[in-house]
Amino acid sequence: MDFGRKPLIGMVHLKPLPGSYLYGDDLGTVIESALRDARTLEKAGFDAIMVENFGDVPFPKYVDKTTVASFTAVAKAIRDEVSVPVGINVLRNDGIAAYSIAYAIKADFIRVNVLSGVVYTDQGIIEGIAHELARLRKLLPSGIRVFADVHVKHAVHFFDFEDAIRDTVERGLADAIVVSGKATGKPVDLKKLALAKKISPVPVVVGSGTTYENLPQLWNHADGFIVGTWIKRDGIVENEVSPERARKLVELAKNLRSRKSLT
Repeated sequence: MDFGRKPLIGMVHLKPLPGSYLYGDDLGTVIESALRDARTLEKAGFDAIMVENFGDVPFPKYVDKTTVASFTAVAKAIRDEVSVPVGINVLRNDGIAAYSIAYAIKADFIRVNVLSGVVYTDQGIIEGIAHELARLRKLLPSGIRVFADVHVKHAVHFFDFEDAIRDTVERGLADAIVVSGKATGKPVDLKKLALAKKISPVPVVVGSGTTYENLPQLWNHADGFIVGTWIKRDGIVENEVSPERARKLVELAKNLRSRKSLT
Protein backbone atom coordinates (compact mmCIF):
# COMPACT_ATOMS: atom_id res chain seq x y z
CA MET A 1 0.00 0.00 0.00
CA ASP A 2 1.39 3.38 -1.00
CA PHE A 3 1.16 5.69 2.02
CA GLY A 4 2.67 8.46 -0.08
CA ARG A 5 -0.72 8.95 -1.74
CA LYS A 6 -2.57 8.89 1.61
CA PRO A 7 -4.83 5.93 0.77
CA LEU A 8 -8.53 5.72 1.47
CA ILE A 9 -9.37 2.36 3.08
CA GLY A 10 -13.06 1.52 2.89
CA MET A 11 -14.75 -0.66 5.48
CA VAL A 12 -16.73 -3.77 4.62
CA HIS A 13 -18.77 -4.31 7.77
CA LEU A 14 -19.92 -7.92 7.76
CA LYS A 15 -23.39 -8.93 8.80
CA PRO A 16 -23.50 -11.36 11.77
CA LEU A 17 -21.45 -14.48 11.10
CA PRO A 18 -22.33 -18.06 12.06
CA GLY A 19 -21.84 -18.55 15.79
CA SER A 20 -22.70 -14.95 16.68
CA TYR A 21 -25.83 -14.00 18.60
CA LEU A 22 -27.58 -12.18 15.72
CA TYR A 23 -26.69 -14.60 12.92
CA GLY A 24 -29.60 -15.10 10.52
CA ASP A 25 -28.86 -18.67 9.39
CA ASP A 26 -27.73 -17.77 5.85
CA LEU A 27 -24.01 -17.36 5.18
CA GLY A 28 -24.79 -16.75 1.51
CA THR A 29 -26.55 -13.50 2.41
CA VAL A 30 -23.53 -12.39 4.44
CA ILE A 31 -21.24 -13.05 1.47
CA GLU A 32 -23.55 -11.30 -1.01
CA SER A 33 -23.76 -8.19 1.17
CA ALA A 34 -20.00 -8.10 1.66
CA LEU A 35 -19.29 -8.53 -2.05
CA ARG A 36 -21.71 -5.75 -2.94
CA ASP A 37 -19.95 -3.29 -0.61
CA ALA A 38 -16.50 -4.42 -1.76
CA ARG A 39 -17.42 -3.92 -5.42
CA THR A 40 -18.88 -0.50 -4.66
CA LEU A 41 -15.71 0.60 -2.90
CA GLU A 42 -13.40 -0.61 -5.65
CA LYS A 43 -15.55 0.91 -8.39
CA ALA A 44 -15.61 4.24 -6.54
CA GLY A 45 -11.81 4.27 -6.50
CA PHE A 46 -10.93 3.38 -2.91
CA ASP A 47 -7.31 2.36 -2.52
CA ALA A 48 -7.94 -0.60 -0.21
CA ILE A 49 -10.66 -2.49 1.67
CA MET A 50 -10.78 -3.67 5.26
CA VAL A 51 -13.13 -6.50 6.25
CA GLU A 52 -14.46 -6.60 9.81
CA ASN A 53 -16.95 -8.78 11.73
CA PHE A 54 -18.88 -5.68 12.76
CA GLY A 55 -22.20 -7.50 13.14
CA ASP A 56 -20.99 -10.03 15.71
CA VAL A 57 -22.23 -8.15 18.77
CA PRO A 58 -21.76 -8.69 21.63
CA PHE A 59 -18.10 -9.20 20.78
CA PRO A 60 -15.88 -11.73 22.55
CA LYS A 61 -12.29 -10.79 23.23
CA TYR A 62 -11.15 -13.63 20.98
CA VAL A 63 -13.33 -15.47 18.46
CA ASP A 64 -14.09 -19.17 18.18
CA LYS A 65 -13.33 -21.57 15.35
CA THR A 66 -16.76 -21.12 13.76
CA THR A 67 -16.12 -17.42 13.35
CA VAL A 68 -12.64 -17.98 11.90
CA ALA A 69 -13.99 -20.47 9.36
CA SER A 70 -16.92 -18.33 8.22
CA PHE A 71 -14.87 -15.11 8.22
CA THR A 72 -12.28 -16.83 6.01
CA ALA A 73 -14.99 -17.91 3.55
CA VAL A 74 -16.32 -14.37 3.25
CA ALA A 75 -12.89 -12.76 3.06
CA LYS A 76 -11.76 -15.24 0.38
CA ALA A 77 -14.80 -14.34 -1.72
CA ILE A 78 -13.88 -10.67 -1.44
CA ARG A 79 -10.19 -11.29 -2.15
CA ASP A 80 -11.14 -13.18 -5.34
CA GLU A 81 -13.51 -10.39 -6.41
CA VAL A 82 -11.40 -7.23 -6.04
CA SER A 83 -7.93 -6.21 -7.15
CA VAL A 84 -7.19 -3.63 -4.43
CA PRO A 85 -5.36 -4.53 -1.18
CA VAL A 86 -7.53 -6.25 1.43
CA GLY A 87 -7.20 -6.03 5.21
CA ILE A 88 -8.71 -8.03 8.06
CA ASN A 89 -9.89 -6.91 11.51
CA VAL A 90 -11.31 -9.53 13.87
CA LEU A 91 -13.17 -7.95 16.78
CA ARG A 92 -12.66 -7.48 19.54
CA ASN A 93 -8.95 -8.10 19.62
CA ASP A 94 -8.16 -11.34 17.83
CA GLY A 95 -5.04 -10.39 15.91
CA ILE A 96 -4.01 -14.04 15.80
CA ALA A 97 -7.23 -14.95 13.97
CA ALA A 98 -6.87 -11.88 11.75
CA TYR A 99 -3.33 -12.79 10.72
CA SER A 100 -4.31 -16.43 10.17
CA ILE A 101 -7.20 -15.43 7.91
CA ALA A 102 -5.05 -12.89 6.07
CA TYR A 103 -2.31 -15.48 5.54
CA ALA A 104 -4.78 -18.06 4.22
CA ILE A 105 -6.45 -15.75 1.69
CA LYS A 106 -3.31 -13.74 0.81
CA ALA A 107 -4.60 -10.48 2.26
CA ASP A 108 -2.31 -7.50 2.64
CA PHE A 109 -2.73 -6.13 6.16
CA ILE A 110 -4.54 -6.58 9.46
CA ARG A 111 -5.76 -4.24 12.17
CA VAL A 112 -5.18 -5.02 15.85
CA ASN A 113 -7.16 -2.96 18.36
CA VAL A 114 -4.85 -3.60 21.34
CA LEU A 115 -1.36 -4.65 20.28
CA SER A 116 0.41 -3.32 23.37
CA GLY A 117 -0.64 -2.34 26.88
CA VAL A 118 -3.97 -2.92 28.59
CA VAL A 119 -7.36 -1.22 28.21
CA TYR A 120 -10.77 -1.32 29.86
CA THR A 121 -13.57 -2.04 27.38
CA ASP A 122 -17.16 -3.24 27.22
CA GLN A 123 -15.65 -6.74 26.82
CA GLY A 124 -13.71 -6.31 30.06
CA ILE A 125 -9.97 -5.93 30.45
CA ILE A 126 -8.10 -6.54 27.19
CA GLU A 127 -4.35 -7.09 27.17
CA GLY A 128 -1.96 -6.61 24.28
CA ILE A 129 -1.03 -9.52 22.04
CA ALA A 130 2.24 -8.26 20.56
CA HIS A 131 4.30 -11.25 21.66
CA GLU A 132 1.83 -13.86 20.40
CA LEU A 133 1.45 -12.08 17.08
CA ALA A 134 5.20 -11.64 16.59
CA ARG A 135 5.66 -15.35 17.21
CA LEU A 136 3.02 -16.19 14.59
CA ARG A 137 4.58 -13.80 12.08
CA LYS A 138 7.89 -15.59 12.62
CA LEU A 139 6.26 -18.98 12.10
CA LEU A 140 4.31 -17.85 9.02
CA PRO A 141 6.39 -15.08 7.41
CA SER A 142 4.62 -12.89 4.88
CA GLY A 143 4.27 -9.34 3.66
CA ILE A 144 1.16 -8.77 5.79
CA ARG A 145 1.40 -5.42 7.55
CA VAL A 146 0.11 -4.85 11.08
CA PHE A 147 -1.93 -1.71 11.69
CA ALA A 148 -2.22 -1.20 15.45
CA ASP A 149 -4.53 1.14 17.31
CA VAL A 150 -3.15 3.57 19.86
CA HIS A 151 -5.82 4.49 22.43
CA VAL A 152 -8.40 2.44 20.55
CA LYS A 153 -12.04 3.57 20.46
CA HIS A 154 -14.70 2.17 22.80
CA ALA A 155 -12.14 1.91 25.60
CA VAL A 156 -10.66 3.62 28.64
CA HIS A 157 -6.91 4.17 28.64
CA PHE A 158 -4.41 4.71 31.43
CA PHE A 159 -1.15 4.88 29.50
CA ASP A 160 0.07 8.25 28.24
CA PHE A 161 -0.73 8.66 24.54
CA GLU A 162 2.83 9.48 23.56
CA ASP A 163 4.23 6.53 25.51
CA ALA A 164 1.59 4.26 23.99
CA ILE A 165 2.72 5.21 20.49
CA ARG A 166 6.33 4.39 21.27
CA ASP A 167 5.43 1.09 22.93
CA THR A 168 3.18 0.06 20.05
CA VAL A 169 5.87 0.75 17.44
CA GLU A 170 9.16 0.05 19.19
CA ARG A 171 8.11 -2.84 21.45
CA GLY A 172 4.98 -4.04 19.66
CA LEU A 173 6.56 -3.89 16.17
CA ALA A 174 3.55 -2.28 14.46
CA ASP A 175 3.97 -1.35 10.80
CA ALA A 176 1.46 1.52 11.09
CA ILE A 177 -0.55 3.05 13.92
CA VAL A 178 -4.25 3.89 13.95
CA VAL A 179 -5.67 6.90 15.79
CA SER A 180 -9.44 7.08 16.27
CA GLY A 181 -12.17 9.00 18.02
CA LYS A 182 -13.92 7.70 21.12
CA ALA A 183 -16.41 5.51 19.26
CA THR A 184 -17.41 4.25 15.81
CA GLY A 185 -17.94 7.21 13.50
CA LYS A 186 -16.67 9.74 16.04
CA PRO A 187 -14.03 12.22 14.82
CA VAL A 188 -10.42 11.94 15.90
CA ASP A 189 -8.90 14.54 18.20
CA LEU A 190 -6.86 16.70 15.83
CA LYS A 191 -4.25 17.52 18.47
CA LYS A 192 -3.66 13.83 19.22
CA LEU A 193 -3.47 13.07 15.51
CA ALA A 194 -0.94 15.85 14.93
CA LEU A 195 1.16 14.59 17.84
CA ALA A 196 1.07 11.05 16.48
CA LYS A 197 2.16 12.26 13.06
CA LYS A 198 5.00 14.25 14.64
CA ILE A 199 6.52 11.46 16.73
CA SER A 200 5.58 8.20 14.99
CA PRO A 201 8.31 6.61 12.87
CA VAL A 202 5.65 4.58 10.99
CA PRO A 203 2.59 5.73 9.02
CA VAL A 204 -0.35 7.20 10.95
CA VAL A 205 -3.85 6.19 9.86
CA VAL A 206 -7.12 7.82 10.94
CA GLY A 207 -9.36 5.03 12.22
CA SER A 208 -12.75 6.69 12.64
CA GLY A 209 -14.80 9.78 11.94
CA THR A 210 -13.42 10.77 8.54
CA THR A 211 -16.05 12.64 6.52
CA TYR A 212 -16.26 14.69 3.37
CA GLU A 213 -16.35 17.82 5.52
CA ASN A 214 -13.29 17.13 7.68
CA LEU A 215 -10.99 15.27 5.28
CA PRO A 216 -9.25 18.50 4.13
CA GLN A 217 -8.51 19.38 7.76
CA LEU A 218 -7.15 15.92 8.53
CA TRP A 219 -5.19 15.54 5.31
CA ASN A 220 -1.81 16.94 6.39
CA HIS A 221 -1.85 15.16 9.75
CA ALA A 222 -2.23 11.56 8.56
CA ASP A 223 -0.88 9.06 6.06
CA GLY A 224 -4.14 7.21 5.40
CA PHE A 225 -7.80 7.05 6.30
CA ILE A 226 -10.03 4.13 7.28
CA VAL A 227 -13.58 5.17 6.38
CA GLY A 228 -16.74 3.35 7.37
CA THR A 229 -19.71 5.31 8.68
CA TRP A 230 -19.71 8.34 6.37
CA ILE A 231 -19.70 6.32 3.15
CA LYS A 232 -22.78 4.33 4.15
CA ARG A 233 -26.23 5.28 2.85
CA ASP A 234 -27.43 8.34 4.80
CA GLY A 235 -24.26 8.10 6.90
CA ILE A 236 -25.73 5.26 8.99
CA VAL A 237 -23.14 2.59 9.78
CA GLU A 238 -25.56 -0.34 9.53
CA ASN A 239 -26.52 0.54 5.94
CA GLU A 240 -24.82 -0.54 2.72
CA VAL A 241 -22.01 1.50 1.16
CA SER A 242 -23.41 4.38 -0.88
CA PRO A 243 -21.87 4.60 -4.37
CA GLU A 244 -22.50 8.35 -4.45
CA ARG A 245 -20.88 9.04 -1.09
CA ALA A 246 -17.93 6.74 -1.84
CA ARG A 247 -17.26 8.46 -5.19
CA LYS A 248 -17.61 11.90 -3.62
CA LEU A 249 -14.96 11.15 -1.01
CA VAL A 250 -12.58 9.65 -3.58
CA GLU A 251 -12.90 12.74 -5.77
CA LEU A 252 -12.10 14.96 -2.81
CA ALA A 253 -9.01 12.88 -2.01
CA LYS A 254 -7.89 13.17 -5.64
CA ASN A 255 -8.23 16.96 -5.45
CA LEU A 256 -6.23 17.08 -2.22
CA ARG A 257 -3.47 14.98 -3.77
CA SER A 258 -3.41 17.28 -6.80
CA ARG A 259 -3.08 20.38 -4.65
CA LYS A 260 -0.09 18.86 -2.86
CA SER A 261 1.60 17.97 -6.16
CA LEU A 262 1.28 21.60 -7.27
CA THR A 263 2.97 23.02 -4.16
